[in-house]
Amino acid sequence: MKTIQWFPGHMTKAMRMMEQHLSLVDGVIFVLDARCPAASFNAKLKKLAGNKPVLYVLNKGDLADERADFLLKLIRESGAAAVKINAVNAASRRDITGAIERLVAEKRQRALERGQTKIFRFMVAGVPNTGKSTLINLLAGSKRAETGDKAGVTRGKQWIRCDGFELLDTPGTMPPAFENQKLAVRLAYVGSINDDILDLDDIALALLGELQEKYPQRLFERYAIEGGTPLEMLEKVCAKRGFMLRGGEYDYERGERAVIDDLRKGRLGRVTFDCAEDVKGVGF
Repeated sequence: MKTIQWFPGHMTKAMRMMEQHLSLVDGVIFVLDARCPAASFNAKLKKLAGNKPVLYVLNKGDLADERADFLLKLIRESGAAAVKINAVNAASRRDITGAIERLVAEKRQRALERGQTKIFRFMVAGVPNTGKSTLINLLAGSKRAETGDKAGVTRGKQWIRCDGFELLDTPGTMPPAFENQKLAVRLAYVGSINDDILDLDDIALALLGELQEKYPQRLFERYAIEGGTPLEMLEKVCAKRGFMLRGGEYDYERGERAVIDDLRKGRLGRVTFDCAEDVKGVGF
């Protein structure tokens, strides 16, 4: 498989902007994908936060299964503050606001004792397409930040006023290099890496292989797949969907895109790719 690396120039600019604005915030909210929280963890962003209080938000919880709850528990056991939500569901607003308030409870109390009503500020950061802007819109109660279903929608900083605090929306930022290609591939599955720089042949085959290992029943239910190599499974997807070329050859490209799209749209059910070893290995 081709090595995945993606750190375009605008991300360097974004990192510099975040460094410049860090002194203006009281804490940092890191948004992760609940299906792959270890893969969507950016150690460089954690280092950037320094001694600021940090909250990890495992977003897209509606697309993850119960394994994500176990990973959330491990993250909390490491000493980090963390919460799992679905930012497109209004019911998650209470969960995230409660977690934010707990993060600054001592600071707020000290301010109140001095007779001050402080507006706390938080930087919202993470890799692309984890739902940072959607989270901000949930907290703001309206569409204030630009959102999209692909990597790289937010390019500049945006301050958003919410009840009792302000949020700084920042562009999605990858680590300069992926040390763990297994985790990088999972980011490609969920759309955090620009598809234009990927070899979708490799990504789709890797996805089918991992789904066969962890969720074979989903493949059977969706595509009538009962084992086989990743290529054989892809051919079954093509046959099931009628993705054929002249001469009876399989239209592999349409099959690959269908599998990837089915995963991203939740048509393959709730899945979680990362495991305990992945979470423990990245260092929350």
